[in-house]
Amino acid sequence: MATESPATRRVQVAEHPRLLKLKEMFNSKFGSIPKFYVRAPGRVNIIGEHIDYCGYSVLPMAVEQDVLIAVEPVKTYALQLANTNPLYPDFSTSANNIQIDKTKPLWHNYFLCGLKGIQEHFGLSNLTGMNCLVDGNIPPSSGLSSSSALVCCAGLVTLTVLGRNLSKVELAEICAKSERYIGTEGGGMDQSISFLAEEGTAKLIEFSPLRATDVKLPSGAVFVIANSCVEMNKAATSHFNIRVMECRLAAKIPFLCGGLQTGCWNSGVCHLCILFGELLAKYKSLQWDKVLRLEEVQAKLGISLEEMLLVTEDALHPEPYNPEEICRCLGISLEELRTQILSPNTQDVLIFKLYQRAKHVYSEAARVLQFKKICEEAPENMVQLLGELMNQSHMSCRDMYECSCPELDQLVDICRKFGAQGSRLTGAGWGGCTVSIVPADKLPSFLANVHKAYYQRSDGSLAPEKQSLFATKPGGGALVFLEA
Repeated sequence: MATESPATRRVQVAEHPRLLKLKEMFNSKFGSIPKFYVRAPGRVNIIGEHIDYCGYSVLPMAVEQDVLIAVEPVKTYALQLANTNPLYPDFSTSANNIQIDKTKPLWHNYFLCGLKGIQEHFGLSNLTGMNCLVDGNIPPSSGLSSSSALVCCAGLVTLTVLGRNLSKVELAEICAKSERYIGTEGGGMDQSISFLAEEGTAKLIEFSPLRATDVKLPSGAVFVIANSCVEMNKAATSHFNIRVMECRLAAKIPFLCGGLQTGCWNSGVCHLCILFGELLAKYKSLQWDKVLRLEEVQAKLGISLEEMLLVTEDALHPEPYNPEEICRCLGISLEELRTQILSPNTQDVLIFKLYQRAKHVYSEAARVLQFKKICEEAPENMVQLLGELMNQSHMSCRDMYECSCPELDQLVDICRKFGAQGSRLTGAGWGGCTVSIVPADKLPSFLANVHKAYYQRSDGSLAPEKQSLFATKPGGGALVFLEA
C-alpha cells in the first residue's frame, strides 16, 4: 500500500476542459487566477455496509466522479468559499475562527471540517486565508460519498496551502476524525478510499492500523451504479447515528453475559457460557465502558465471525431493548447512558435493536472476506458467486439493519430482473444508490431496460437524470494539480 503523500501533477489547464472552465469561473468570481487545484474522488462501496465504524474491513473503489477545488492563498485571514452549483451559496469567515454548526449540515461546513482537522493536527492558531471555488460532479446525498470527498479535498487544500507534508494514511485518518465535527459518528472507509484509491483496482480497507490491499475485480463483469433519486443526507437525520449507537451497545452487553454479571438473561445455556466458559475469568476484569466496536468483542474472545454469530444468537435477545433494560445490564443510570454512550441526537431514542444490528455486522464482515477470497481464487462461476454475496448483503441491510427504503428495494429488484447477478444498496442507505454486478456482454441491454423500468414516468417522459445510471470502473485517489 502506498503511504507517500498524494501525488502532485503539472498539467496544461487549457487541455483539460473542466479545469479550464473552473479557472475561468474562478477569475470571474475573484478577479484572479488559481494557484493550484485539488481533486478528491467519490466512492462506491461494493460490499461491507455499516461495518467500518464497527472496526471491520470494507471493499470500496473510487469512482471517476469527484470534487475539484480551485485555490488561491491570500495574505489576509479571510476564507472565501464559492461553489459552481448555484444551489450552494457563497460563504466567508475568518480562517482563524472556524465554527462548525452541527445542527445544519450546510455544504461549506464539510469544507470547514477538513480545514479544521489539518489545523488541529499541526496545532496552528493562525492560518492564512484563501479563495476557493468548489466544483463537484458526484450526485449529492446519493451514497457515493460526496460529503467525504469535499472534506478530503479541503484537508488536502489546507495542507498544500501550508506547505506541509502528510502521508495518504495520515490524511485519511485526520479527515475521518474531522468529519465527525459535522455530528455524524462515521467510520473511516470514505476518507481512506478517497486518498488510497488506485486506478484499476478495488481496495480491501482494514482498520487499526489503517491499510489497503488491492482486490482485482472480475474482467468479465462491470459494476453499475443506479441512483434511486431519493436523497438522504446522513448528517441531517438521526438514522445513521442510531445504528452506530446500537452497535456500540451490542458490543458492550455480551461481555456482561454468561456469568460476568448476575442476572444474565440466558445464563448457563448460551454459547458464550458453554463454549467460552474458560475465558470468563479473563474477561471479568474487562471494562465494558472501554469497548466501542463489535470487532473488539471478537478480538477479545479470539473466535471466528461465524462463532460470533452464535454468541449473538444467545447473548442478545431479538426483542428490542429499551433504555431501562440497557441501564440494568450495564449497571448505569439513564443519565449516564445519555451522557457517556449516546450521541446528542440519539439521547431520546426509546428502542434499540441490538441483536439485529450485531447479526448484520458479523455476517456482513464475513461476506467481505468471502468476496475478496472469490476474487483471488477466480472460479469459473466467479460473477455468480460475487452476485450472491451482494444479494445477501442487501437482504441483511434491508431486514436486519433496516437502512433500505422502498425505492431502493424496487431498484434492486429491477436490476436483478434485467441481468444483474447481484445488486445492493451502497452507502448509508435510506435513499441514494444501488451497485450491481452485471456481465459485460449484458451491459447495453441492462442499461436500456433499467432506465426504462425505473426512470421513465407513466406519461412516457423521463425523470431528471442526476447521473442516474452509469457503469463505473476503479478510479484513482486524491491529488494536486499545478498549472504547467
